[in-house]
Amino acid sequence: MELAYVCEWEKRPKSTHCPSIPLVCSWSCRNLVAFTTDLKNDDDDKDVSHMIHIIDTEHPWDVYSINSGHTEVISCLEWDQSGSRLLSADGDGQIKCWSMSDHLVNSWESVLSSSLDGDPIVALSWLHNGVKLALHVEMSGSTNFGEKFSRVKFSPSLTLFGGKPMEGWLAVTVSGLVTVSLLKPGGALLTASESLCRLRGRVALADIAFTGGGNIVVAATDGSSSSPIQFYKVVVSVVSEKCRIDTELLPSLFLRCTTDPLRREKYPAVTHLKFLTRENSEQVLLCASNQSGSIVECWSLRKEGLPVNNIFQHRSPVVGEKQPTILKWRILTTTNDLERVSAVALPKLPISISNTDLKVASDTKFCPGLGLALAFHDGSIQILHRLSLHTMGVFYGSSSSSGQRPGDESAIKRQRTGGPALHFKALQFSWTSLALAGVDNHGKLHMLRVSPSMGQVLEMNTTLRHLLFLLEYCMVTGYDWWDVLLHVQPTMVHNLVEKLHEEYMRQNQALQQVLATRILAVKASLCKLSTATAARACDFHAKLLLIAISSTLKSLLRPHVLNTPDKSPGDRLTEICSKNTDTDIDKVMINLKTEEFVLDGPPLQSLQQLIQWVGDFVLYLLANLPNQGSMVRPGFGFMRDGASLGMLREMLVMIRIWGLLKPGCLPTFTATFDNQDSMQLLFRLLTKLWLCSRDDSPPQDPDESLIDECCLLPSQLLVPSMDWLPVNDGVIVKLQGKQPLRLQFGKASSLPGGSATTPLEVFTRSPGSQKMDNLRCVHMGVCPTEESKACTRCGCVTMLRSPNKTNAMKQWEQRWIKNCLCGGLWRRIPPTLT
Repeated sequence: MELAYVCEWEKRPKSTHCPSIPLVCSWSCRNLVAFTTDLKNDDDDKDVSHMIHIIDTEHPWDVYSINSGHTEVISCLEWDQSGSRLLSADGDGQIKCWSMSDHLVNSWESVLSSSLDGDPIVALSWLHNGVKLALHVEMSGSTNFGEKFSRVKFSPSLTLFGGKPMEGWLAVTVSGLVTVSLLKPGGALLTASESLCRLRGRVALADIAFTGGGNIVVAATDGSSSSPIQFYKVVVSVVSEKCRIDTELLPSLFLRCTTDPLRREKYPAVTHLKFLTRENSEQVLLCASNQSGSIVECWSLRKEGLPVNNIFQHRSPVVGEKQPTILKWRILTTTNDLERVSAVALPKLPISISNTDLKVASDTKFCPGLGLALAFHDGSIQILHRLSLHTMGVFYGSSSSSGQRPGDESAIKRQRTGGPALHFKALQFSWTSLALAGVDNHGKLHMLRVSPSMGQVLEMNTTLRHLLFLLEYCMVTGYDWWDVLLHVQPTMVHNLVEKLHEEYMRQNQALQQVLATRILAVKASLCKLSTATAARACDFHAKLLLIAISSTLKSLLRPHVLNTPDKSPGDRLTEICSKNTDTDIDKVMINLKTEEFVLDGPPLQSLQQLIQWVGDFVLYLLANLPNQGSMVRPGFGFMRDGASLGMLREMLVMIRIWGLLKPGCLPTFTATFDNQDSMQLLFRLLTKLWLCSRDDSPPQDPDESLIDECCLLPSQLLVPSMDWLPVNDGVIVKLQGKQPLRLQFGKASSLPGGSATTPLEVFTRSPGSQKMDNLRCVHMGVCPTEESKACTRCGCVTMLRSPNKTNAMKQWEQRWIKNCLCGGLWRRIPPTLT
């Protein structure tokens, strides 16, 4: 099927709104979905609470409901470009800006607001920050990310000193006012309002788009299909510390259906008005409706030559003179008569629509970003091509029969006559256009999977190439790739991870460094989808932690003298350790300038748990070397990873030096002999393993003597059990099957289990096991009393508040205030789950 149900949520929150009140839904680039409902008080029908609900798609049952404080129905919800702030506007002219409290996705507060008392808001948008990417399908086979995803020259709506974009928002009211609120660097709000034109009139619908030159274009209509669709250019500036708004009338258009004698009176109302993309003010989608049907038109703004009167035709042309031109709206295409449209969703994927790109997309059946979604009052959804408006995919609703085929009108009629049909009142595409979120007229939230090929059968290699292309896009932009994972089957995981690594290694060194942690996070989330690769997810998460600890410990090193050479102490440490292949840690240490390692006692002591993790990790890897056979175990990925083994080797040298200065910072090992030099033993075995997998020599299998020594290691040192990864209770693994899920808000236990997704032993924890703080590397006890937070993507758990007061540990924790190691967002763990 082109579209298929993934899951739906119900029970709470419920909506008791009047059917005529629109619901609103918005999907952020970090895969947070916000939607609204209106709850009536049982005692007083006039007392209505206007609620905003926010979920992250990986834990959809954990809804955060906000009593918004809006006095009228919420008409607009808009996420900012970073996906961390939300605007809400209502029918009384109130606009509120919501931001995360303590950077938690299930804790929000209103920090700023603006108001136009009594003037309902009909359109709302954040100002553009000047960042625009174009995704070129034609270049999907290129080895260079810069060719696949090119930066388009685009000016911000307003700039500060130095060209930095100024933040703020813009809204259009029902009385024809445009209001702008600017966020000054100090946190104050600068607000101004201006009429769209001299002769103000009612604005029933409006939309906002941006031009490459930094201007804003507003489209507006009074709701009547016989009236023109007006367009206005809006320029925002700051003059003498005051916000100034200049408006200018642009060419307008009349709907084609009003000029058709057969349809002149058929569709009296304009019900939807949307620019096709936020950065393209030259293409607009219009929908006109009556009580039972709709028609959709797509228009484009073209530059045309202005005809010259015959009197001037025979005049000799002046050298260099060009024919005068004029901007004029021309209709691209229109649909036939449709069922009545209840909601429209436009794609956010910035796919290039050049002729070459469109041809390649058509040939390879790459559809994301090319289709727009129309929801109808009979409960069905159609995906139409954004330019030609021909049907690409159809979904008939959850209550229709599974055997229903496109064109089976009798089935639709039977469904309609059975009672009031369930239909979507709000619909939103995800940021890669591979999923749809919608709110129906009963207040339920639904999630639908949208096939990248719109249900067309593809070869496996072509499917992998499409998914790989979108994963690379998410990696470059920093957007969440949750919606791409919806389409990854367990059998695809290994090939996707390998191909992603190949493409990454073809990039230049600077880009590889920028994307180093992002690609590890993508690989880890892919590997969790298959039991065959789940152990590798542990390795990728451990590598993220290893890189973070290594950079933190190296940052503590300081040059002994001020006139330092080009290389930092950390770089010199890496260079010396890579050249010196000695298995004796003390001989390697002699070549270093130990004065660069001199630190005060407190920083070292406070970082002891991170140092302990490094020691335990090395011991775990070496002790499990003989077990790495046919079955892939956690840690297998490090056995041939020369760079990671070299990093561990460097850290053992650093720790050895610091141990001479402050013995209390050394990792603690339980040895069977009192005179056992554990650090010396581990370094010797680690160096032998590292020599087998160095980058500058061909890889070799560990020799028998090394394996024999590693076999004896558990009899010499007590091998710790490593908590590689917390149990990930997210929903994505449950969505790999074909059957839709029915979930309830507030009930995580309602997730059905599946034998195909049985977790590995390393992911399971007994009820009486110690809970681990995965960032601080400390145990929290069996029943932690401290409030905790967990990553929405990888499930990493850490305490909400720091138990440590030293500066060194605070600096470590400060790195993870906004995001987890993997880049995922934090959510507060409900007490029942803790």
